[in-house]
Amino acid sequence: MQTITQKLANPTRFMQLSGIVLPWIAGAAAAILCYGLFLVFAVAPIDYQQGETVKIMYIHVPSAWLAMMAYGLVALSSFGLLVFRHPLADVSAKAAVPIGAAFTFLALFTGSLWGKPMWGTYWVWDARLTSVLILFFLYLGLMALRSSLDDESTAAKLTAVLALVGVAILPIIKFSVDWWNTLHQPSTGLTSTIDPSMRIPLLIMALGFTLLFFAMHMKAMRNEVLRRRVKALRLSDIARRDGRTSQPTPAAG
Repeated sequence: MQTITQKLANPTRFMQLSGIVLPWIAGAAAAILCYGLFLVFAVAPIDYQQGETVKIMYIHVPSAWLAMMAYGLVALSSFGLLVFRHPLADVSAKAAVPIGAAFTFLALFTGSLWGKPMWGTYWVWDARLTSVLILFFLYLGLMALRSSLDDESTAAKLTAVLALVGVAILPIIKFSVDWWNTLHQPSTGLTSTIDPSMRIPLLIMALGFTLLFFAMHMKAMRNEVLRRRVKALRLSDIARRDGRTSQPTPAAG
């Protein structure tokens, strides 16, 4: 009996299953995010020190979490490509990179907005902020490397190697507030001492953002599979036409 992984390794089967699952994930993400935003702006209290700016936390924390999770998925997919030659591994890695870059940018942007009233400036060369900025540049580097190579197989392998090398940034981001004396507050644990009136909306927003990521990732994978199919059909059509034109013309008479 085939495992789920083996079934999904078939692009045709993946397209069939994802076509069924994707609308449900996207719908759940939309519903949960709407409910989460309602809790954030209508129910969750303001912080006695930060005031209304604490609301940024409900966007910043899930974005930062997904910035790291997305890169973990890129690294895992890259490992699957290089070691197991999984047919959809490169599709998964390629699809996750721009989404991860977007969430990383959102984490940096919201962090800057949050930092202004707390630190008096939008940016400091803090260990946490700097390491997340490096992660953002890693995402950009992966996209630039892939786009600079015409051969898709070579591009896939080289970006996979770079992704695996860059995975070292994840523990640095995670433990930067513990290893160095930083302005950034310790990581916001979802089971920490945060009051339930704030923790529950944060958990709901984190769940909604996570489902949104998976919906976007699945949609991007589907688009990439279709793009490769169209490219293969075009190349096949060109080869067929070239074969016809190269056939010798029968001699007259």
